[in-house]
Amino acid sequence: MFSELQNKVTVIANEKCMIEQSAIDQFMTAAALPGVTRAVGLPDLHPGKTPVGVVIETKNIIYPHLIGNDIGCGMGLFETNCRVKKYKQDRFFKKLNDIQSLRDIPAENPYSEKSPIPDLGTIGGGNHFAEFQTVEKIYDDEAFQTLNIDRDQVLLLVHSGSRSYGDQIFSDFSDPNGISTGSERAEKYLAAHDDALTWAQRNRQIVAHKLTEFLGYATDLKMLIDCCHNFMERSCERYVHRKGAVSALVGSVIIPGSRGSLSYIVEPTVDTAVSLFSLSHGAGRKWIRSLCKGRLKDKYKRNEIHETKLKSITVCHDTDLLYEEAPEAYKGIEHIIGVLVQHGLCKVIATLRPLLTFKA
Repeated sequence: MFSELQNKVTVIANEKCMIEQSAIDQFMTAAALPGVTRAVGLPDLHPGKTPVGVVIETKNIIYPHLIGNDIGCGMGLFETNCRVKKYKQDRFFKKLNDIQSLRDIPAENPYSEKSPIPDLGTIGGGNHFAEFQTVEKIYDDEAFQTLNIDRDQVLLLVHSGSRSYGDQIFSDFSDPNGISTGSERAEKYLAAHDDALTWAQRNRQIVAHKLTEFLGYATDLKMLIDCCHNFMERSCERYVHRKGAVSALVGSVIIPGSRGSLSYIVEPTVDTAVSLFSLSHGAGRKWIRSLCKGRLKDKYKRNEIHETKLKSITVCHDTDLLYEEAPEAYKGIEHIIGVLVQHGLCKVIATLRPLLTFKA
């Protein structure tokens, strides 16, 4: 079966990019679904409930299960109104360590519509996070200036999505056999999907406001970049499913590493057709969660799991999650970015260094 797919399948990688056979198998199975016209595996491709790090284009049919339950999950980058020179690591850590999760900080819905997310203003578990960062290095001054980023401010990167709202949509519409486009069911899914995108972005904004206000800074935040990586894009009669992939048609995007590595601000090149106009969403997992603690528990002394080689620190009260999300569990972000640059898909504008990562 797989040999018949070669003309419509592309995997973007190189010899430094480790992609597990299980991820390739999942990807090829998705590519073989009825109605798939093209399928692209990006360098951060890894296995999940469905393959992550993929772009699947279809005609006349859509597959909600390829998008998954966290519709609109993505990255929001904000300025914090905290000057780098005034940033106090100990103060931020102590303040944030006093709360178990963002549910401990009350939030009101500032929008006129009723929120479909009961826990609005939370980031969720797993690989979601809120991370305070600083500009590490600028590679393209002109492109950096167009983003209007104040390099003297601490930045905040929020990784979250539509939370329980996406779960409900997934439960209502997921069907491994797909949904015919033009049908009433397809239109209802697409309308709910688009609403989830809106609320996922709003959720990231509220998370950023909650955190900065809790830490004592002004909440008139400036959103610098917002890009989602679990969503469907319509183009004429084609439907582009992105699972763990960002659009290359929205301008500059941010591609994070693990909590112990740099994040990259990149600018897509003019022609990204080979990747179905998409870029990677992050480093991609190297180890499944169940293996992490066993492989790492003897490597770290007490509390060292909270610290990284970049001198950043993580606030998280779930020790198992800390091991599951350890930097070692992820591929090297520098290799992922290297593949994208090698294939002419983007150029690096700047890198950001983690200061403090908050999880849960």
